[in-house]
Amino acid sequence: MNLQTYPDREMMMLSLADKIAGQLGEFLRRDGKATLSVPGGTTPGPVFDTLSGVDLDWANVAVVLNDERWVPESSDRSNTRLVRERLIRGRAAQARLIPLYAPADAPEEMLEALSDGVRPHLPISVLLLGMGTDMHTASLFPGADKLDEALSPQAPILMALRAEAAGEPRITLTAPVLQAAYNIHILITGAEKRAAVERAASLPPKDAPVRAVLDNATVHWAE
Repeated sequence: MNLQTYPDREMMMLSLADKIAGQLGEFLRRDGKATLSVPGGTTPGPVFDTLSGVDLDWANVAVVLNDERWVPESSDRSNTRLVRERLIRGRAAQARLIPLYAPADAPEEMLEALSDGVRPHLPISVLLLGMGTDMHTASLFPGADKLDEALSPQAPILMALRAEAAGEPRITLTAPVLQAAYNIHILITGAEKRAAVERAASLPPKDAPVRAVLDNATVHWAE
């Protein structure tokens, strides 16, 4: 784990946005395309705000969420809604947002179709993750019903998971997809999460799912 600390959150958000933009630019210049995977939640919002104004070839950038709650985009719980509002606007409005939700009663009904949409955009060029104080990342929650399968090297691209802490059923990229990303960043704030990520470094992924990506990740932290 490479831990980078910052004197304040504003500096961290600006620095991280600049780093992500630079890495995306490298892929665009070399390959003509790039894939950015991002979390939901409010913490990365300032990073999205800055990225949305960066002069990149956004038309050739695919954006895919790390995970999604199984709710329609009209819900204020929707990660897709947040990403559209904060990232897919301005210059970044040209980016292609790859869906992790489709109308159905249960995520299992749409896993195959949604996986087919994600597959052409793998491996991920730049992966930005969050982490909870319980050491979950994406929707890989400790105690989730299919966590062992989602952490397995043989896991499919996407899985539906349910956990008490998750609320709604979730759809998530699995551990091997996250691990295969070329650049991995984890964004956390506050003393509690710093203590959690340091604790995760000595725990197995089953107890601390973020551990699955920690060895190759840069953790960005500010109080």
